Amino acid sequence: MLERVLERLDEKLGRGPLRVSGQVAKSGFGDSKVMYLAPNRFMNESGESVRAAALYYKVVAEDLLVIHDDIDLPFGRLRVQVGGGSGGHNGIRSLERALGTKDFSRLKIGVGRPPGSVDPATYVLKPFSGKERPTVDLMIEAAADVVGVWLHDRPRAQEIAALFEADPPAH
Repeated sequence: MLERVLERLDEKLGRGPLRVSGQVAKSGFGDSKVMYLAPNRFMNESGESVRAAALYYKVVAEDLLVIHDDIDLPFGRLRVQVGGGSGGHNGIRSLERALGTKDFSRLKIGVGRPPGSVDPATYVLKPFSGKERPTVDLMIEAAADVVGVWLHDRPRAQEIAALFEADPPAH
């Protein structure tokens, strides 16, 4: 998803400062600079990378948009939310711990619940099926739209995300 956002800006991820432990890209100029981060750590430990980047680039939690999958959101849906709990997402839990707050924005990408007794961790790590791929491509484009709007109009980004519902294939 981040790669698509950066493609639209004609930017690429590059090596970040050593203390950040992730790849970064920057766009804009003057007071309108935006920094993008892809942590190099395991998702469950990504909070430390985000915290280090926030300190290094002097970004407050309220100005962060974290993009993540959400099994409690139906496949093919997007949601922008400010604050809230981790919902059992270990990456979000890591962020909350590292930042000492839950007050950051999240762009949730709906992947749906795992079928039957499939372990959620196994489910979110498996590749999307060929039938799911067109919906995933639509979600990526819509999520990139939401990110672009969020930078300038957060309430509108929330509205756009809430309106998006791809026609998901049967699982």
